Amino acid sequence: MTTTLAGGRAARRQTMRRIRPRRSPAVPLVIALWAGAAAVLWLWWDCTPSLADNTARILAAGRITGLLAGYLMALVVLQMARVPALERRVGSDRVARWHAMSGRYTVSLVIAHVFLITWAYALQAGKTLGDVVQQFMDMVTTLPDMGKAAIGTGLLVVIALLSVGGVRRRLPYDTWYHVHLLTYAVVFLTFWHQITTGNEFAVQPAAKTFWYGLYGAVTALVVWYRILTPLRLNLRHRMYVEAVIEETPGIVSVLIGGKKLHRMGAEAGQFFRWRFLAPGMRFSSHPYSLSAAPRPDMLRITVKAIGDHTARLRELRPGTRVWAEGPYGALTAQRRSRGKVLLVAGGVGITPMRALFETLPGASGDITLLYRANSTQDLALWDELAAIADERGARLMYAVNSPDGERPDISAERLRQKLPDIEEHDVFLCGPPGFAQSVYESLRGAGVPARRIHHESFEM
Repeated sequence: MTTTLAGGRAARRQTMRRIRPRRSPAVPLVIALWAGAAAVLWLWWDCTPSLADNTARILAAGRITGLLAGYLMALVVLQMARVPALERRVGSDRVARWHAMSGRYTVSLVIAHVFLITWAYALQAGKTLGDVVQQFMDMVTTLPDMGKAAIGTGLLVVIALLSVGGVRRRLPYDTWYHVHLLTYAVVFLTFWHQITTGNEFAVQPAAKTFWYGLYGAVTALVVWYRILTPLRLNLRHRMYVEAVIEETPGIVSVLIGGKKLHRMGAEAGQFFRWRFLAPGMRFSSHPYSLSAAPRPDMLRITVKAIGDHTARLRELRPGTRVWAEGPYGALTAQRRSRGKVLLVAGGVGITPMRALFETLPGASGDITLLYRANSTQDLALWDELAAIADERGARLMYAVNSPDGERPDISAERLRQKLPDIEEHDVFLCGPPGFAQSVYESLRGAGVPARRIHHESFEM
């Protein structure tokens, strides 16, 4: 059985405007972040009186690594705050990559800071490099707030180890997600020793004010967007499960009802983080894209059973309360810059592409959807896609494995054969990372500029 949600024409009318793509603020943000790092370097240099000997140089290196680690720690939390300007304009997947990269640099700087500062203090006390461990214990037990900082550093290392690719893939998503939330505890525990023992903040009172302001602003954003905004959204819209329908074997759609859902600001191509208040699911929050255009009284997600949480969705009962956070994601019509559009979906990546296929404005022949799946049985929502294509005069293609398991050819040459003017298209791409990377390279080989390939990974 399949579900069909009407409303495509109404959704297209809402987006039927002159194509005027909204620019991503990524470049200005990166420039601002580097400017902040430059300010931290200037503060360190201004407060470093001398580099006359090895001890002074080691101590100075320990201080600069500590300052940069403190600055990056604030950015790591900012990237977790779900700020709309980042999540909806830059893109959730891109922000997630920034967060992972910033986290790796932060951990490296923290480890370097601890080692260098401890070594320098040991040299000042007339000890040797071999006495670093004892010196570290002395610092933890005698200097203010160092005990909390040591606990925070230990937690940070644990989070980093559990986030390593191989370990991360072996952990249940919920375990990794909740362990990751300990980053907030890390920030709280490590912040205070920066103020009480940091030479720069003792020498420059304005620097201390700036540091309080930086961390205070980040804390305010976290409280507003991670706590208050979701609370307001869910109290206002009071969402619940309307029905659960099996689309194909292993793939279900969940229809979600509520009040005035069109006022949530969701667009086709976006996703929410969903928490279903059912036994065994209350503490699990997972990101799922909308698989149809939002309606005033209905939202829909379509999910493939690939884990414990997704498998339990089929067991949801009508009336189950739903807690959602969002909408997130930048894979929307706002990214479009050309009249013609190619949508490319791999596997369950069809969900946001289906919503865009229904709602993107365009004349007959302007919109093309290419759907990659292992077999024709895995082509979820195919009847809906075919109906949309017939109604709109859009082009619908699929690429599945041959009976002997051979993968279909989605090379640059093949894409040019199917769409001779492909370089004039905007391309929206969603699917597993390996698939997305392969198609991206084929698109570039076919002449599509990188700025017109809009992609979002759902592996977050």
